[in-house]
Amino acid sequence: MGRGRHALPLARAGYRTFGVDVKLDAVRDAVFAARRAGTPIRAWCADLTEHPLPAARFELVLVTRYLQRDLFPAIRASLVPGGLVLYETFTVRQRALGVGPTSPDHLLQEGELRTYFDDFELLFYEEVLSPEAVARLVARKRS
Repeated sequence: MGRGRHALPLARAGYRTFGVDVKLDAVRDAVFAARRAGTPIRAWCADLTEHPLPAARFELVLVTRYLQRDLFPAIRASLVPGGLVLYETFTVRQRALGVGPTSPDHLLQEGELRTYFDDFELLFYEEVLSPEAVARLVARKRS
């Protein structure tokens, strides 16, 4: 969740919002910002590899600028049937731009993101090179 860059607008739009981050200061900042805005969010400071997301709980999971491949099964399982995943993160082509992550652990291979949701209904997919090299996906969990 970071400091709430996406969680706060979703909450302001009326969505019940639950954010997770491993960094306590980021979670606190997001909660305080939400309170100041009069917008409730729920937040959890956790390492999702040790404390996984609950199964079949969320209608939407949003992940941006983050890649931890061992979390894909939990993300998939956390969605209710018909739930959506919106995912955007960097690809290996980001290295050529000279900014951002460089480790292969944090960069998708071409076409890789799609493979994690291959049995979902693919609603949108693209890989772009500019202004950043990212892959973007919107997919719905089948009922």
